[in-house]
Amino acid sequence: MSKTKLSPIMAGVMNWGIWDKNLNTKEMENMINVCLENKITTFDHADIYGDYTTESDFGKAFASSKIAREKIQLISKCGIQMVTENRTNTIKHYEYSKDYIISSVENSLKNLQTDYLDVFLLHRPSPLMQADEIAEAVTKLKSDGKIIDFGLSNFTSSQTELIRQKTEIRYNQIQFSATNFEPMIDGSFDYMQMHKIRPMSWNPLGCVFREDIPQTHRLKKLLATLVSKYHLGSDTILLSWVLMHPAKVIPIAGTVNVARIQSLMKAVELELEKEDWFAIWTESMGKNVP
Repeated sequence: MSKTKLSPIMAGVMNWGIWDKNLNTKEMENMINVCLENKITTFDHADIYGDYTTESDFGKAFASSKIAREKIQLISKCGIQMVTENRTNTIKHYEYSKDYIISSVENSLKNLQTDYLDVFLLHRPSPLMQADEIAEAVTKLKSDGKIIDFGLSNFTSSQTELIRQKTEIRYNQIQFSATNFEPMIDGSFDYMQMHKIRPMSWNPLGCVFREDIPQTHRLKKLLATLVSKYHLGSDTILLSWVLMHPAKVIPIAGTVNVARIQSLMKAVELELEKEDWFAIWTESMGKNVP
C-alpha cells in the first residue's frame, strides 16, 4: 500500500511558469493557497517544466508561503533530457543511470526547497533503461528519506512489469480522459488494478475544449444536456467520468483559473448515473459500446 495520501484531484504546475502563465513568486504563492483552500494538496512537477525552471520558481513561492511541508504533497519526475540553454544536451534523449536519477532527485529537492518528494516518477520510458540500475537508485533514495513512493509516467504495462520485477511501483501517470479512453480497454487499467498501481491522469479533460472535430461535437451536445441535469459545469462532469473508473484514477488539473479550481472538487462528490457515464463513452466513440 502507498505510504502517501494524495488529494483526489492534483494540481499540475507544468504551465505555471515560463511555458505558459509565467506566474511570478507572489502569484504562484497565491495559487498554492487557492489550491489548498479547495482541498487540492498535491502538486505535480517534473524537472523539465519551464525548461528546468518551474520547480525553482515554485520552491521560492512555497518557501515564501510559510505553509507547513506536511500540508502538501510534492511529485516530480526525471529522465527527459531536453535541448535548452539550461542543459548541454545536443539532442533530446533519456537518461536513467543510477547516478543521474539520484542527482536529479537531489536537484529537485533543492529547487523545491524541501527534504523529500512524496512521489518520484520516471517521466517516459527509454529503450536503454536498465531495471536493476533504476531499482538501486530507488532503494537508495528511499533509504535516505529523499522519496517516499516511486512510480512511472507514460509506461506501458509490459514496461511497467519490467521495472516492477525489481522494485515496488505505486503510480503510473498516463493520458486518460473521455476522449483518450484506451487505458480502460487495452488492458492498462486491468494490469494496474491487479498490481495495486494507482493511475494518475494527465489532460483529464481530453480534447473536448481544444479540438473542433466530430468527436467533440457529439460530446458537447451531450454535455449540454448533462449540465442542465446535474447543474454542474462540463469540466466537472468530465472529471467525474474519469473518477468513476474503479482503477481510482487521480486527475491532474492544470488550470490556474480560480473559479475553475473552486469547482474541481465538486467532481469528487458527483456520481454520474451509470447510463450517463456510458453515454459519454458512447458519444466519444461515435458508436454503441461493444
